[in-house]
Formats: sequence, structure tokens, C-alpha cells
Amino acid sequence: MSGYRIATIPGDGIGVDVTAAAVTVLDAVLPGLEWTEFDWSCENYLRTGAMMPADGAEQLAGFDAILLGAVGFPGVPDHVSLWGLLIPLRRAFGQYVNVRPVRLLPGTQSALRDRTAADLDILIVRENSEGEYSRIGGIHNEGRSDEFVLQESVFTRVGCERIIRYAFERAIERSGRLCSATKSNGIIHSMPYWDSVFERIATEYPQVTTRQMHIDALAAELVLHPDRLDVIVGSNLFGDILSDLAAAVTGGLGLAPSGNINPDRTAPSMFEAVHGSAPDIAGQGIADPVAQILAGAMLLDHLGESAAAAAVDQAVCDVLAAGEARTPDLGGTATTSDLGAAIADRAAELARRPASAERH
Repeated sequence: MSGYRIATIPGDGIGVDVTAAAVTVLDAVLPGLEWTEFDWSCENYLRTGAMMPADGAEQLAGFDAILLGAVGFPGVPDHVSLWGLLIPLRRAFGQYVNVRPVRLLPGTQSALRDRTAADLDILIVRENSEGEYSRIGGIHNEGRSDEFVLQESVFTRVGCERIIRYAFERAIERSGRLCSATKSNGIIHSMPYWDSVFERIATEYPQVTTRQMHIDALAAELVLHPDRLDVIVGSNLFGDILSDLAAAVTGGLGLAPSGNINPDRTAPSMFEAVHGSAPDIAGQGIADPVAQILAGAMLLDHLGESAAAAAVDQAVCDVLAAGEARTPDLGGTATTSDLGAAIADRAAELARRPASAERH
């Protein structure tokens, strides 16, 4: 029995469906998880005027981890839902690292011609607490002909150093290659500063091969030569855009997980699918739960349950490779719960095997 306390925030739309499937899978490999659900969502905002209570962070602080669904619903502006829930939690819990692994899974097809799984396995490390996502600024002279908007970015030495160093450490764990996303030819202060921090920290890691690419050229590289990329580190905005592009290239947002990580483990980390709430298909039972299930695997790995996490990851690969249970986005007719149940059954089977058993 695990004894871990996990908070779930299913959120809106298909977030509810895919979170239920992920919970089923995690329970199958690690019995005894203690789940507590919070109904914070856009629907909650429409009822109460707030995405979550004023003491929401305090309510979550005692949990070991958080599994977040998706937020967003027609009638509630995206900036309201994002700044009312996700961003405040990231910052309250020191989740300054956003990790987004993107890869071509078995039984799925890349949007790129003739690309294989060996070509499409990238880890994007995104700064998660400052950068371009800032409240500093405002609308001035509103309604007048000289109206203007000022939006400030925030790049601190601490913030840049810690995310870039984290990316170097992950690069060492993988292939030893790291690419930094920049735009120092057009953004005159923040990006040259980011570049200088990257170059300075690179001297501490002579075993890592580094590149610095302007964001437009890097976006093209993801499409034309993804095999040349392994770990990418970027600011809040650049990391967000690149990870969605990479997920689309490797098979779709329905397959891409992410983690909002507090590396110091002084507060819970939060795990979620990259995709949105897709209100147009909510409640129909056809949403692909793979991204949320893989986010659950990341959650287990973060808790130190590496064997259980590996079982979930392998189960996803095995079920997708078999092709018998696929949701409509993958060319099948299975429901969200059907695919979730198939992955849960396979994960439970793998988890029961002795550690020395060979896995395929």
C-alpha cells in the first residue's frame, strides 16, 4: 500500500474524462493511493466568481502530488482560467520547471513523412514561473486614439540560472546534447541576458554539446531535422510554443504529458496533459486519455515509484502497438474508458512481474 496522498483537479471538458482514466491506471499499478478531488474549474468560476478558493494553495500544500485535468470553457476567457488556477499554483509551489517529453509512440504516426521513433524523442525544459508570463504592465489611455498596452517580461538571474542548469543535468542523463531557444537578434535585453547565462553555465558542463538557436529557426528545425534535437531549454513563452509544435509533430497533443516540477521538493509538483479541455467533445467518451495517463506515470516517477511508472509507460506502448483499443483520434472506435481499462490491465500485469522478468 502506497500511502501517497494525491490531489486531483479534473477541471473542465475532457479533463474530467481523461483524469478518471488516469486514476484507474495508477490504481492498477500502485494500490493504496489516496485520492482527493477538487472541483475547481471554469464551471466553478461561473458559480462563484473564482477558479479556486482564495486558500486553494493552502488546501493543496499537504499533498504529495497533484494530477490536473484541463481548464477552459466557452464564456470564460482563457486568461481568466489560466491566471485563476494554473499559474498561481505553479508559483505558490515553486514549480519553476515545466518538463514536456515528446516522442513518437508505438502504433502512432508522425505528421512528418518517413520519420521513426528514433528521430522523434525530445525533452523540452520550459521555464515555468517568470519570463514573458508576467502581470506587470497594463492598458493605458484606454478608449483614446493614443491607447497603448505595456507588457513586461521578467528574467531574473536566479530564474535563468536554475532552469538552464536543470536542463544541463537532464541533457547529461540523455544524449549529452542541449539546445537553447533564444531570439537575441530581435529582443534586445532579455534574450541576450538569457544567452549570457546559458553560455556561462555551459562552461560548467564541458561534456554537453550545446547549441543556441533563434526561436524561428528552431521551430523550423523541429519540423525539418527533429533528429538533431534532444533536450531543448526555453523561456516560458518559447518553451510553451515549442512543446505544442513538437507534440503535433510526434503524433498529436492527445499523446503528450507534462510535469510542473518543484525540484527542491518543498511543495507538491503537478502533472497534466498538454492538451486543452476540448469542450466540443466533452462527455462523449471519445477523448484520448494517453497524455493524462503518461502524466500519471511522470507523477509516479517523481514520487520515486520508478517501477510502477515504467509499468504504466510500457503498458501504453504495448496497448498502442497492439492496436486493438484506440480512440477515434488514433483511428479506432474505443471509448476513453475502454482505452484506459486496456492500459490499466496491461500495467497491472507488468507490475506483477518479477523485476528480472524481460519486458518487450
